[in-house]
Amino acid sequence: MRPDSDHRAEDRDRTRAPARARRRPWTRGRGRARAAGLLAAALVGGLLVTGCGGGSDDSSAERGKAQRTGPLPAPAPARPSAPATPAPGTEADGEQRDIAPTDTPSPTPADYLSTFALDVDTASYGYARRTLADGRLPDPKAVRPEEFINSFRQNYPRPEGNGFSVTADGARAGGEGWSFLRVGLATGSAAPASERPPAALTFVIDVSGSMAEPGRLDLVKQSLGVMTDQLRSDDSLALVTFSDTAETVLPMTRVGGARGRVHDAIDSLEPMSSTNLDAGVRTGYDTAVEGARPGATNRVVLLSDALANTGETDADAILDRISDARREHGITLFGVGVGSEYGDALMERLADKGDGHTTYVSTPEEARKVFCDELPQNIELRAREAKAQVAFDPGTVQRFRLIGYDDRQVADDDYRNDRVDGGEVGPGHTVTALYAVRLRPGASGHVATAGVRWLDPDTRAPHEETTQIEASALDTDVWRSSPGLQLTATAAYFADSLRQGALPGAPTLPQLASHADKLARSAEGKDVRQLAEAIRRADELQI
Repeated sequence: MRPDSDHRAEDRDRTRAPARARRRPWTRGRGRARAAGLLAAALVGGLLVTGCGGGSDDSSAERGKAQRTGPLPAPAPARPSAPATPAPGTEADGEQRDIAPTDTPSPTPADYLSTFALDVDTASYGYARRTLADGRLPDPKAVRPEEFINSFRQNYPRPEGNGFSVTADGARAGGEGWSFLRVGLATGSAAPASERPPAALTFVIDVSGSMAEPGRLDLVKQSLGVMTDQLRSDDSLALVTFSDTAETVLPMTRVGGARGRVHDAIDSLEPMSSTNLDAGVRTGYDTAVEGARPGATNRVVLLSDALANTGETDADAILDRISDARREHGITLFGVGVGSEYGDALMERLADKGDGHTTYVSTPEEARKVFCDELPQNIELRAREAKAQVAFDPGTVQRFRLIGYDDRQVADDDYRNDRVDGGEVGPGHTVTALYAVRLRPGASGHVATAGVRWLDPDTRAPHEETTQIEASALDTDVWRSSPGLQLTATAAYFADSLRQGALPGAPTLPQLASHADKLARSAEGKDVRQLAEAIRRADELQI
């Protein structure tokens, strides 16, 4: 962290603020939120050697049932004894960064608000691991810290029924008064497969020439074959393929009595020529609308390397063409990325605009994990249009930064505007938001109020939950905090290093790998060992 500059620099910065439209990483809530507009789960198969086993955490916490109609509690006014505000810092690129104002007598409450749509994507982390394993550093622009963080499940209390539980904790993150504040959201565990609604799933499969590479179409076909045997008899399935054109290989078909027909259609898939992703998505949605079933969960699942090279290649333009299907029928898009060369940015944008999310698989083991562990989470929904808002107390907080969610920002005033897109979240998910927070010297008491708002997936009725966090909760050093918070910090530091950032208290990559090893030994498991391996590989490649 560079030292803070003088107040004159802050005054100059404020006079320029109206001319700067884009979001700043170290920010006031208003300046960041105004730049955001409308932003935005399905199923993927996996190769199984044995049947799916295990179950999700069924612990629960009591969740308030009353809907809140007033605004999220605003931050308290600045205390008269508060010390003077440091001016904006200067990042390595020489650009001035906004910070939360603290020397005004009555700061605007929205200046201390942070609002964003929930995101359960994990593709960025999966593709980064694949890229590192192939001996290359990932493109910093393809590294999304929230997807690194959310790739690791947390043991947050779970609510009963639809909606979320909300928890918050934190720890010191380094010198100069910086801390991490973590907001954890969790949906209830998935019901047994026999109790979920039937599914109507349209698989849109890339059969372009690039899918001939091992680990692409072959993995997709294996996964779809296993998935066919796992679906219930009252589920329905359709298959659409695309290369230079798109074709409905199998219209929406009830699985019961037709599994052999489905297997034959899957086995017939072969790589062809170019990649007209636009045609595939449009035909897929046409097929999904035609086969939509009332009372069923209707999803489009896109399996592709997303290397579009024919037809329309812009995500917004592609999805504008099928916006009616998304809005009128509630059909969400789940993107499953494959391949050593992968159009991450296009797939991520498609999923955001399609009210869905993305993941990435490169091995049969990863496909099995996605299918066995995430199948219930990707068929049904527990919340629609979910948004989070954190209100920081200007009496205790000087500066704050949300780590990640760069393209999920929502205007603060739109937190309760349910026409503004949020995120769609299924059962068994955990969502983590990590903030770097700098407290005022000697600060005590209330730090922030964290809330989440969502619509019931069935009735569309709005609901909210909130929690509070106090300064005393940030006293422990991060590497002596709970294993879950240490894991969150490790994933965030790793992503920030790949993006060439400068989070406070950042350890070296070897030190970070050692932290991951320690967490893996203390029962965090194989996923964390893989994280440690990826960190070491990145360190080797950065030398």
